[in-house]
Amino acid sequence: MNSATALPDIPLPAAIRARYVDGINGLRMHVLEAGFETPGRPCVLLLHGFPELAFSWRKVMPTLAAAGYHVIAPDQRGYGRTTGWSADYDGDLHPFRLTNLVRDALGLVSAFGYKHVDAVFGHDFGSSVAAWCALIRPDVFRSVALMSAPFGGVPPLPLNTAEGQAKPAVEDPVHRDLAALPRPRKHYQWYYSTRPANADMQHAPQGVHDFLRGYYHHKSADWKANTPYPLQSWSAGELAKLPTYYVMDLARDMAATVAEEMPSAAEIAANRWLPDSELAFYSAEYARTGFQGGLQWYRCGTSGAFVAELQTWSGRTIDVPSAFISGKQDWGTYQRPGVYEAMQSKACTNMIGCHLVDGAGHWVQQEQPAEVSRLLLRFLESTS
Repeated sequence: MNSATALPDIPLPAAIRARYVDGINGLRMHVLEAGFETPGRPCVLLLHGFPELAFSWRKVMPTLAAAGYHVIAPDQRGYGRTTGWSADYDGDLHPFRLTNLVRDALGLVSAFGYKHVDAVFGHDFGSSVAAWCALIRPDVFRSVALMSAPFGGVPPLPLNTAEGQAKPAVEDPVHRDLAALPRPRKHYQWYYSTRPANADMQHAPQGVHDFLRGYYHHKSADWKANTPYPLQSWSAGELAKLPTYYVMDLARDMAATVAEEMPSAAEIAANRWLPDSELAFYSAEYARTGFQGGLQWYRCGTSGAFVAELQTWSGRTIDVPSAFISGKQDWGTYQRPGVYEAMQSKACTNMIGCHLVDGAGHWVQQEQPAEVSRLLLRFLESTS
């Protein structure tokens, strides 16, 4: 733990401070905080995704704080400067399952003295955590904004099987079908669940810094081929339309995948939303911790091991006020066919806004922070 004191400072705006909070569901949580100077403010909780950190919220936090909120953004379990988790591939996955990530969020809110927060905002995989926060504890998480990853609802329980046998779970044929395409492919979430994935990225031939530069570029609006549209089905032929950062070439790892789309030196120099000085913080953190902590989240999903637990809430919907914000150039909105539509028609019963922000790919709050801040504040005003 003491080594944390030797870590370099984070390049943060003056309005944001970094601190540690001990005893959060077994974690020592590293937290970024804005609007902390005035006690008694309403609170909002911000949850990052992969491969990011609390740092991904640095551009929206000061605006939310200036509007009167106490803004809290942790490095989630498995990430950054939060400790108390294991990156052992052969270790226990239970701590990384969604219900325990909700418990982490609940513990953090409670540690700051709040019985409820006005909103929880989640981006990418953090969107899943935020959705389950609002679904399981709507008394605590009074509203939710999901970003870049829509929520399709709770896995259903088998219904009306008393007189006939419930069908046994069968292996999803889509992976075999993807591998059998004329251009053989594989789905990134199942690749992320493999043993080599962490080393492929942490020890990428191009180095972690250039790996992340390529990865963030490939999924951003700067990569001009990001022109997403709804897919018709969860089938190999349809999924193969996704860019290679989602449906990869079968023989390639993620480092080789994004190396093919590396931006030029001129493009990097011109990048305003993620200059090299800010990317350097991400790359130093991931070079130090590796990626396995975040990859454990994917393994919880692809293994199917925790579906039964999530079925405890079968039939439940998100009933608190909700919104969805994504980049217009973000394939993440459509990567699971039908989920974007199911979120609006079934999974969320009180969705008061669905926004696709032009000029943003997957990293919407970093690529277009002013518009995202405006939308979040408008959402907070409409729910207060």
